[in-house]
Amino acid sequence: MISFDHFQKEDGLPVYLQIVFYIKRGVVAGTIQDGDILPSRRVVSALLGVNPNTVQKAYRILEEEDLIQSRSGAKSCMVLNEPVIRKIRRELVENDTRSIVHTLRQMGLSREEVHSLIDRLWEQEV
Repeated sequence: MISFDHFQKEDGLPVYLQIVFYIKRGVVAGTIQDGDILPSRRVVSALLGVNPNTVQKAYRILEEEDLIQSRSGAKSCMVLNEPVIRKIRRELVENDTRSIVHTLRQMGLSREEVHSLIDRLWEQEV
């Protein structure tokens, strides 16, 4: 069963999208895998202190993206394979990078300064 123990609500992004990103980040991190069962919408609603419709909206998005399979009266489960995981990883990296680029531009950094910063930080991580 997928755990929402580490889920933390943040300001500025609708909770239903936060739930979607939480699931996607778990997929990319490997903590959520193919066949894993999601808690019911009511359980997630109670755990997070949000309206059940909020959770329903998140689950609907995950269904539309073919990441979960739900059947009436049955549990929802993850449907994952390597191409899907690569697609999610690319989406998350692009979203995070877009946000970072926006912030760096607002701070007035040039492309060269950003490249230099990334190169330096990349080398420090080794």
